[in-house]
Amino acid sequence: MTAHTKISEIDIEQWRQLIENSSVASFFQTLECCELHKSMIFLEPFAFAVSEDEKLVGLVCGYIVADGGKVKQFFSRRAIIQGGFLLDENISEQTLELLLKTCVSELSKKAIYIETRNSLDYSKFRSVFEKNGFSYQPHLNFHVKTQSLESVYQQLSSTKRRDVKISQELGAKIVELTTKDEISEFYAILQNLYKTKIRVPLFPIEFFEKFISFEGNKIFGIKYEGKIIGGSVCTCWNGVVYEWFVCGRDGEFKNIYPSTLATWSSILYAVENNCKYLDMLGAGKPNKDYGVRDFKAKFGGELVEYGRFLYVCNKFLYRIGKFYIEKLK
Repeated sequence: MTAHTKISEIDIEQWRQLIENSSVASFFQTLECCELHKSMIFLEPFAFAVSEDEKLVGLVCGYIVADGGKVKQFFSRRAIIQGGFLLDENISEQTLELLLKTCVSELSKKAIYIETRNSLDYSKFRSVFEKNGFSYQPHLNFHVKTQSLESVYQQLSSTKRRDVKISQELGAKIVELTTKDEISEFYAILQNLYKTKIRVPLFPIEFFEKFISFEGNKIFGIKYEGKIIGGSVCTCWNGVVYEWFVCGRDGEFKNIYPSTLATWSSILYAVENNCKYLDMLGAGKPNKDYGVRDFKAKFGGELVEYGRFLYVCNKFLYRIGKFYIEKLK
């Protein structure tokens, strides 16, 4: 068994082969996503891997991020592994343990906690994660099947079908955002949503400006009366569209529903690219009221629970940070 702690040590061709052969592969474990992270000065990307008999069988890539000024940054340092670990179906328990221990060893001095946000089913590997200090956190998501335009339209709730139809009849249009001015309009709406309702940190606008320069990445805007009033951010990869962000100036225009139309734009993007489904990237914790989940449920997706794994590197700082976030919300 061999551990690799630098991207330069990882065989790129074996990385791509592992993606092709893994049942838990997602866009977030690709070299392209890693390059996206590297292009953002506010993120510290990382990638670790393990090999058995010179064959790559496990890999993890993600980023370290912190928010605010120096004090707040100190208490908000976290390592995020979107999508989860990239694992060979036959990886041994010992080799997976080596990957987990490498991850902890390399990140513990830089982050207060490590969180994996699983896009697919990791139940096969769960016991090994838990044995190595990664606690399982239940978390929901929706996968919306996107076989055809007719099928996705029929999956919508009756109110969503009405909202899509009447919004378009009254002049709201789906457009692709490509200029800094358009992205700035969209970002102002998204930023307001995160500040007033979601109340968690949001990537700076530079992320969205660079995001669209990568293949398969799109920002769709909802345009009405010459202004951007909503939109969605999504990635198309290997038969799946991932919806990163959605927002809209809902309630400001009579019979215009920008957030609904924004998610509809992501669904249409999946249909047009012959994708299997739209991954809505999260629907909150089970048994806890969550308005976003209620909104997403009306698009007819399958509710799945693949959860998250959490490793706390510094329990004292983690408790302080958690208290602060809950107080803020």
